[in-house]
Amino acid sequence: MAPTSFLMGCHIDHFREVDEEGEDLVLINIDSGEIGFSESGTGAEIPDVPSNAADVFLRRIESLPMHYDLEKSHLSSSTSLADARMRRRVWQQNLNWEIQQITLQLIVNIFRDVLDHLNYEHRVFNSEEFLKTRSPKDQPFYRKVLEAYIFHSFLKARLSKRMDAFSRMEMNTQSDMQRMKQMLDSPRRPTMEEMIAWKQIHPDLRSSRRMVISLPNLQDDRIQEYSFKQLSLRKSQPETVVTLPSKSVYTFSLPEIHSALNYRSIQSYYAEFVTLLSKSVSSIPPENSGLLARYYYLRGLMYMMQGKRLEALFDFQHLYKTDVGIFPADLVKKVVDSMTSEERFNAERRPELKRLISQVKEDHIDGTKIDDHVKKFVLPQKHMHLEDFVKRIQESGIVKDIQTIHRLFEALTVGQQKQIDPETFKDFYTYWKETEEQAQDVDLPPEVIEHLDKNESVYKVSSPVKTNCGVGRIAMTQKRLFLLTEGRPGYRDIAKFRDIEDVKATSVNILFLRIPTLRIKSISKKDVFEANLKSECDLWYQIVKEMWAGRKMSDDHKDPQYIQQALTNVLLMDAVVGCLQSPKAIYAATKLSYFDRMKNEVQEIVPKTTAETLKHKINPSFGQTIPQAVDVLLCTPGYLNTSEKDEGAHSKLWCGLRDGKVVVFDAATWSFVQHSIQVSSSKLNCMLGIEQTQVWVGSQDFIIYIINTCSMSCNKQLTDHRSEVMDLTIDEKTSKNSQRQAYSCSLDGTVIVWDVSTLKVKHHFQVPCKKMSSFKLYNNMLWCCTGDSVVEVRRNGIPCRTVKISDNLKDGISPFSCFLLVSGKDQLWVASADKGELYIWNLKSHTLPPQKLSLQDCRGIHCMIKVKSQVWVGCTGISQGKLKGKIYVVDMEKYSVEKELVAHLDTVTSLCSAEDRYVLSGSGKEDGKIAIWKVE
Repeated sequence: MAPTSFLMGCHIDHFREVDEEGEDLVLINIDSGEIGFSESGTGAEIPDVPSNAADVFLRRIESLPMHYDLEKSHLSSSTSLADARMRRRVWQQNLNWEIQQITLQLIVNIFRDVLDHLNYEHRVFNSEEFLKTRSPKDQPFYRKVLEAYIFHSFLKARLSKRMDAFSRMEMNTQSDMQRMKQMLDSPRRPTMEEMIAWKQIHPDLRSSRRMVISLPNLQDDRIQEYSFKQLSLRKSQPETVVTLPSKSVYTFSLPEIHSALNYRSIQSYYAEFVTLLSKSVSSIPPENSGLLARYYYLRGLMYMMQGKRLEALFDFQHLYKTDVGIFPADLVKKVVDSMTSEERFNAERRPELKRLISQVKEDHIDGTKIDDHVKKFVLPQKHMHLEDFVKRIQESGIVKDIQTIHRLFEALTVGQQKQIDPETFKDFYTYWKETEEQAQDVDLPPEVIEHLDKNESVYKVSSPVKTNCGVGRIAMTQKRLFLLTEGRPGYRDIAKFRDIEDVKATSVNILFLRIPTLRIKSISKKDVFEANLKSECDLWYQIVKEMWAGRKMSDDHKDPQYIQQALTNVLLMDAVVGCLQSPKAIYAATKLSYFDRMKNEVQEIVPKTTAETLKHKINPSFGQTIPQAVDVLLCTPGYLNTSEKDEGAHSKLWCGLRDGKVVVFDAATWSFVQHSIQVSSSKLNCMLGIEQTQVWVGSQDFIIYIINTCSMSCNKQLTDHRSEVMDLTIDEKTSKNSQRQAYSCSLDGTVIVWDVSTLKVKHHFQVPCKKMSSFKLYNNMLWCCTGDSVVEVRRNGIPCRTVKISDNLKDGISPFSCFLLVSGKDQLWVASADKGELYIWNLKSHTLPPQKLSLQDCRGIHCMIKVKSQVWVGCTGISQGKLKGKIYVVDMEKYSVEKELVAHLDTVTSLCSAEDRYVLSGSGKEDGKIAIWKVE
């Protein structure tokens, strides 16, 4: 039997024969629309496809134009038979393409939620939790599918973050709410918008779903078994189908096979095959790189069959520049291993083949170490120390951040040995999941929902308590506290977290009892809110203080992730208190009060200038266990307003992270466009946008990676550098038909000039220097930063002049880190790597000493850009006695610092401008965030 499912067609005349002889086959009679099983099969019932996804699929299929003659009857007919055939072929291809897309959408709708239950770091799928989120009538389908081999392959691809058709469709069909949720690492809770929609679609689902959760071993009702089941032929109103681009089809005619299959005729066949492929390769424009890659692949195979190993390697090497996704690494390794010593010597004389051979061998060695298996989450069976506890919590999906897990470990081990027993972990995990399920079942009346924002979720609800506003339950969202009044359901506002002035835990005397009471003073209300929370008072006191502190930090730093982290902290507090059930539980919970402790201990004030200039912060390392340094930023053109054009035309922010990933944001909404593209395993040094269709990424591993901006996939590589790629630039297009050239430089001073359309090397040259960190095009010349000088070089590599500090002024001068060339002023601005100093030369008199501008409290400059009449300088500096990432905004006319912005907790490592309206700054690994600043 095949290891996975497969499709095979046969004529109706053979249907009965297949039915009798086949084993475990599902038989579909297309003519009658009947589904059945082979007689020798098990006859098990086929579970229905999830109803919501099936309904969407049927509506879209029923709206397709399935009959050519009927669709084209209103058009004039062609008198040319060839033209008529061509029209019908195009119509059939378009129809097939639309059917493929509709079917792919069905698969995405069925399995989209699987992604919420994956842990990528430890390759874990929590199948039980996923099944709990499915409706009872859909569970038989999912239970059957989850056992299949092909689903296991699907999980492997998801955990490897493969950018395939499923990933692209899932990304392109995400709602705005789903994209915003990707930005927030908070526990799953239904929003008010989702709650309303759920009630409208599934008014009776909540009670049945609760039964499935509480009775996991309950057998589902089965539909009566029949040998055949008639397919439903439901009719509905046609649904508008999205117009999809037709898929181009190319035909390659194979050479004729000779009747005599002897050695000579076979070799002649291969030679003719190579000749035809070579003609096709020469006739294809370089823009059609996908088709070109297929021809190179086929020709490489033919060369192998002819025994021409060097020619085969040359063709396989071309795949790096056309489509590395089909590169046959194992096949190339076999070719390399079978080469004679003479062939190996000749191959290694060619730089491109030498690099290919070493790369394939390295990939093969690394590939043998890759662990791509998928694990199911299981509760631990033995005591855990900190390291194992971190792994188990991450696998469970509760929280990923390592520092938060460390605080949780401290909370669960208060007053005992620093290890956690399996029972404590089980109690904590069970309480967390039960709380999560109870939150899913919160049923708010419409009178309450209308007072809340559509993206708000209820995270905690108290027991019924007496308050000075009546009897009810205190409810908490990410924005506020409110009272759900008892009796007649109603809404009473308590306070928004940003409006809280004071919180106290006290007690009141009622008869002879002292009842613990929570008092909340709000800026917007005269009266203090009081609630007799009794045994819950201490926990709610800690929760409100943490949310209050988290909201304040979120507002001060314009960073929504702070409030999401505070939410996670208070829910962890709740679970710790719930699972420990001891007098020390509240003290243990205080170990998780991170923001409240920072508020009381640190009390750092955000400078007024920083607060006024800072617009927003985003986290490109979202979903990772530790922050990653943002080494390079690039903003590609588009529209910054959400109302302008369509979503695809928005500007995009490309972020290169230290671990070799590229994260893409929509620059109009600052939401994820692509969560991560793993282009390399090394540090990324530079990025360059090419004609809105490509982004080139230079890496520390000597390779330039090319990302297709439409498919968001990295399928091309330029491997001609022999040292780490430091910078990229492109010349301006002088005319409509002129061919653009891109330039790349590496640390060893090599500059390569590329033909952008063909990706071929036009020429290369060596800049005389020990190391080269960056370069720029200015007035048709290349300016190169070489450590202690900036060298002007012609495009053919001939040096013209060198700008540097005079020998008699070099005392204490540090190496240069970056530079700017200012058109109009004809100025060169150079930054010091280890000092807070800028040097400004007039290029007309570059031999004279430069003007020096010192930046106060700056300990080293890492990047700078020109924006309007300002220079923004990113560096490490001192603020309130601590090293921080700072930005100095320098007026180019007055040569003075206009603003001093305290940007990040770590060094400012990268800067870029978005249409001169915003400046974006990336930071080092201790912070790992991107700040968005207004430009005035």
